[in-house]
Amino acid sequence: MTEDTKQVESLLPYDRWTEEAMREVALRALEHAGEHGLPGEHHFYVTFRTDRPGVAIPSHLKVRYPEEMTIVLQHQFWDLKVNREKDFITAGLSFGGVPATLVIPISAITAFWDPYVRVGLRFPSAEAEPLEAVNESDSAPTPLPVPAEAEAERAEPEGPAQVVSLDAFRRRPARD
Repeated sequence: MTEDTKQVESLLPYDRWTEEAMREVALRALEHAGEHGLPGEHHFYVTFRTDRPGVAIPSHLKVRYPEEMTIVLQHQFWDLKVNREKDFITAGLSFGGVPATLVIPISAITAFWDPYVRVGLRFPSAEAEPLEAVNESDSAPTPLPVPAEAEAERAEPEGPAQVVSLDAFRRRPARD
């Protein structure tokens, strides 16, 4: 391309179509895992906007992750469901030993990653600024009380964050 060549603006919404197709791939993977479990070593990281309308997470998680959160669907999750008609996914997870059901609108998902096969998808339209509330003081839900077990999770860690490998905690088959 030369400097004289001008980028032509498309009259077709290729960006939107591409994102819809990639979102479909993520939804099919989530549906499969919800119906059949995760095959082999597959596991998913799902990142979503916590500040989007329709997101339902415990209040202590909302305080800790006011804009974006990533969940890992690997060994300990339950009731993973994709509801396309109502445009959301649900999953049961434990946070600090406290079980919770998360409700995540499909449009709030910003990224999907299966590290086993190195498949990663980003959804730029969901990464945009959160939708403005009509009148936040009128529509704000009453926060749920934070369970005592979750108080420790709310505290900010001192120093830099550490990455811990889950391999050390996995059960290994007995050798003959």
